[in-house]
Amino acid sequence: MVKEKSEELLVSMDDYVKAGISLGTKVITSFMKPYVYRRRPDGLATINTKLIDERLRTAINFLSKYPPKDILVVCKRESGWKAVELFGKITGTRAFTKKYPPGIITNPKLPDFFEPSILFIVDPWLDKNPLKDASKLNIPVISLCDTNNITSFIDLIIPCNNKSNKSIGLVFRILAEEYMKNLGIKEKIPPLSEFTGEEE
Repeated sequence: MVKEKSEELLVSMDDYVKAGISLGTKVITSFMKPYVYRRRPDGLATINTKLIDERLRTAINFLSKYPPKDILVVCKRESGWKAVELFGKITGTRAFTKKYPPGIITNPKLPDFFEPSILFIVDPWLDKNPLKDASKLNIPVISLCDTNNITSFIDLIIPCNNKSNKSIGLVFRILAEEYMKNLGIKEKIPPLSEFTGEEE
């Protein structure tokens, strides 16, 4: 994938470090405390990278049980727009960035209404509307969660830096590659720079 893979990790530790995937915030909620490795001298929490990798593997296995048409991905945070849009494009999953259409999964009268089997969100605070809809419909939810997040109504937490385009981009590139491999989707995986919006 990106550079050399570790035998134990989905990508090399160097790739994880470069993306800042384990960099949390100065706030640590009780929900996210189990995933925190330590607090740096500047007060920022760092997330256990091994746990990030383990949860990514679990998410890949979970997502791979569903065809693309049954998966909904939502991201209101601007730093994740490119990654989520590209993930949707190459995997064929339904993806919404910027604005989540009200009633899209709860109001059958809407012309674009559809019924997803699983929801994937980037931040439970910013993406609280789709999270609320999914909880009403008993749809399982996977979410990226930083150290300051509250994780109520989330079925699978992927602890990570969900603020940075580099971190979000790496997560969705890993998910895209492994999901497509598991489902036998023959589509070329774009380079990491296209997921992050930055030149490597």
